[in-house]
Amino acid sequence: MTDVRANRSQYETEIREQPEALRRLLSRSRGVADDLGRRIATFKPKFVVIAARGSSDNAARYANYLFGVHHGLVTALASPSLITRYQSTLQLDEALAIGVSQSGRSPDIVAMIEHAGQQGALTIALTNDTESPLANVASACLPLEAGDERAVAATKTYSNQLASFAMLSAAIRNDSRAWAELEAMPEAVQRTVDIVSSAATGAQSFKASPTLAVIGRGFNICTAHEIALKVMELTYAMAQPFPLPDFMHGPIAMLDSNLPAMVIATHGAITADMMEFFSVARDRGVKLIVVSDREDVLSQAALPLRVAENVPEWISPLVAVIPGQFWALELATARGHSPDKPRGLSKVTETE
Repeated sequence: MTDVRANRSQYETEIREQPEALRRLLSRSRGVADDLGRRIATFKPKFVVIAARGSSDNAARYANYLFGVHHGLVTALASPSLITRYQSTLQLDEALAIGVSQSGRSPDIVAMIEHAGQQGALTIALTNDTESPLANVASACLPLEAGDERAVAATKTYSNQLASFAMLSAAIRNDSRAWAELEAMPEAVQRTVDIVSSAATGAQSFKASPTLAVIGRGFNICTAHEIALKVMELTYAMAQPFPLPDFMHGPIAMLDSNLPAMVIATHGAITADMMEFFSVARDRGVKLIVVSDREDVLSQAALPLRVAENVPEWISPLVAVIPGQFWALELATARGHSPDKPRGLSKVTETE
């Protein structure tokens, strides 16, 4: 996608604002994160529960790997209807409970975090609105500092949610190396925006495809979910995210030349697994779209989507999502849809 359009959509504008939003978060919320890291370390939670919806739910999937790999903490996505519809009492007195919401106004997320606090959990809100109901019921708030996000489909709030979780992890460990790697991310995100936006993403050739499989693993399973969500929100095609092992345990039966697949395969512990999958996909004539920073991986793709190199695996979702955001934009445009007016959606969805 070339950077020449006279009237960018709000959605594209906000994709391009992600490096600056990330700089703002790291600058303004570092002290808050350090304080929260000390509180969490003192509390010594036995597990983590995260209440979220939509893109925020996908950020929570990142936290599942982040807290598991770095802290040995089992992390679960909350089921708020246990509180709002079934009036359950959950045993959360040893939990770290985190509510994630751009607006902080979804009643089910607020109810879940309020209930967790009543049960003795340490509760934290990650939200863009520090005066929101979610921020008010949590015992502490980490401001997302994403700035005003007007596009219905989230971009910079999602990336700042990822970064907020990463900041909490670095703060809990008091890990200077992790902080240094995080401080380098705004530049890496900017490089990726520049790489992707300076070339066509090739999405036009997929405009007649009604379905798309989006495959990831490990830290980037969140990226597969988030890209699939963006494709569904903006293009109205059915995009299904899969962890690679789950895909191999059944859904792979439907894999053929009629089902394009986007694969998130930045360097890391899962690279060898992805290379094995590429072999199967090629044998079945699958048209592969591959997001990676490795030449040997990108060479497997009919459509390679490059990201910045040398990004540590644990924070690679911050760059890996960007090609998918642009790809969904180009596909929406090719199919004649406005990325700023996805049908049936509004910026704030309040569920119970």
